[in-house]
Amino acid sequence: MNWNWFITNLIVAFLLPPLNMLVIGAIGFRQLDKRPRLGRSLIAASLLGLGLLSTPYVSNRLLAALQVPPLPVSGHDAEAIVILGGGIQSSAPEYGDGATLNARTLERVRYGASLYRKTGKPILVTGGAPEGYPAEGPIMHSILEKEFGVPVNWVESESINTRENARFSARILKQAGIRRIYLVSHSWHLPRAIPEFAREGVEVVPAGTGYVSTDSVRPIDLVPGYRAVANSALALHEWIGLVWYRLRG
Repeated sequence: MNWNWFITNLIVAFLLPPLNMLVIGAIGFRQLDKRPRLGRSLIAASLLGLGLLSTPYVSNRLLAALQVPPLPVSGHDAEAIVILGGGIQSSAPEYGDGATLNARTLERVRYGASLYRKTGKPILVTGGAPEGYPAEGPIMHSILEKEFGVPVNWVESESINTRENARFSARILKQAGIRRIYLVSHSWHLPRAIPEFAREGVEVVPAGTGYVSTDSVRPIDLVPGYRAVANSALALHEWIGLVWYRLRG
């Protein structure tokens, strides 16, 4: 396991739901004896915040605020397709008990394969092994070629975050004389990924997937659920990442 990655993600966990709201509630509980009004206010704020972040209505809007527009049908071109990893599933007994891609990465791989069939551009996959499990890049490579029937030209498997995805991929791309790419990732992750490739001198055509819709509101969208908490955490993680990368320069 990469300890820098672990410590960073541990700190971030305290800023994301549900842990951030639980911490606020716990602080409020500790204040009940000495400062009852403050304690009750913090507990109420934590419950309200967790309730709101648990609704699809709020989580979808947090994600939608980050989304880049879908790739146009025409009027664009690039020299290669870069697919960013989004995590793995460490144990998959149905596939022989080895690691496989998680749902998020598989969604990106599927769209990357679709984009390859439309454009015929060579593919680079990027993703390392921050948690100490097998690296994402080689697994993405294997699944693209064996299950989607799509060739992969380059595999980057050392990166542990989005910034390193860009840095290490750019080295490979520049050696191949490639300066303009389709960048495949989730629509809400691309606002953080695009500037990282740009700072490495790679021009990006955003190729987002996994869009969320806010066109209509259903009664069920106001009902808290565990998926909405996860989506709110994803959105806030991206906002924190955007701020952190800009502060680091």
